[in-house]
Amino acid sequence: MPLARTATTFAPPVMEARRWLDGVTFPTDAPLINVSQAAPVDPPPRALRQAMADAALTNDAAHLYGPVLGLPELRAELAAQWAVAYCGDIAPDQVCITSGCNQAFAAAISTLTAEGDEVILPTPWYFNHKMWLDMSGVRAVPLPTGPDLLPDPDRAAALITDRTRAISLVSPNNPGGVEYPAAVMRAFLDLCRARGIALIVDETYRDFDSRSGAPHDLFQDPDWSDTLIHLYSFSKAYRLTGHRVGAMVAAQSRLAEVEKFLDTVAICPNQIGQIAALWGMRNLGQWLAGERAEILDRRAAIEEGFGPLAAQGWRLMGVGAYFAYTEHPFDMTSAELAPLLVKRAGILLLPGTMFTPADDPVGARQLRIAFANLDRAGIGQLFTRLTSLSI
Repeated sequence: MPLARTATTFAPPVMEARRWLDGVTFPTDAPLINVSQAAPVDPPPRALRQAMADAALTNDAAHLYGPVLGLPELRAELAAQWAVAYCGDIAPDQVCITSGCNQAFAAAISTLTAEGDEVILPTPWYFNHKMWLDMSGVRAVPLPTGPDLLPDPDRAAALITDRTRAISLVSPNNPGGVEYPAAVMRAFLDLCRARGIALIVDETYRDFDSRSGAPHDLFQDPDWSDTLIHLYSFSKAYRLTGHRVGAMVAAQSRLAEVEKFLDTVAICPNQIGQIAALWGMRNLGQWLAGERAEILDRRAAIEEGFGPLAAQGWRLMGVGAYFAYTEHPFDMTSAELAPLLVKRAGILLLPGTMFTPADDPVGARQLRIAFANLDRAGIGQLFTRLTSLSI
């Protein structure tokens, strides 16, 4: 008997890691350092929460079903701001709002693939993308990225078959943190167009890219919509993780197919979450710039403080946005090391084995550190515990 859809994939990695905390207590002077998940732990700024409260109290429509593809005002605002940010032409009817960026990816895949099709994912990959492909009966084709964690378009080209339907990129990358150069992004767009497949670009962490200006010129291509599917999340920018608001920018014809998926799964995105996202886009530009500056400072603290670990044989493979991706020096797999770090060092992080195929030995040497919720002092404490580690 064939496996049920959910049985074809692995358990949610963040939930699995949290189970390593069962039965473990931490000294009051050395509490747990949780760098396992890339999500804000603070609530939205007070002004945004007030706008949400006002909507809940005074806007009766906020409690009803809304348009399946999202509030027209939010779609138009995102189209306008993205057109300026990327120096391209984006129309409101090329934007839809989703219940988080994961749902945007799921919807895109549902419009692209049938049973037995293939999607190329650079490794280390974002595990939820792999999980959705598994549950969709779609083969995730790994594209190893090497020491610099950057995907190679030529290597990707060699993996394309008559069943390939898309290549999916995440930049700034989860889990690697690296920011894909504009030339690499353009090369992938050209490759996908030439081979008649889609290019999915997940820019969940775009607001924390260290580069000034547009990180790529894909939207400047007048025919971008024949190939590009762009994904985004409001969760990180405005601390709206619990309200599940994401977005997709794609051809209007594709969004007509996406609408079928969204109507079946959620009917409409969270109304108050959308109102919050719209208010944030219109009013929190300066605040978001401050959030970006803080994240970039924490990234700098990772780079500046890594020296003692490097001296012990660690390697910083990538750092950016919310993540540092490292190679450890110990004579054990990262799947063995990560649970041990909870008990020996009071650190919860994820092993590279959660971001790579089961038979890939590379992941056994790697660890992801989601540092966004640590200030400089917390990052210093993290490094002190790791350098003092005795295995």
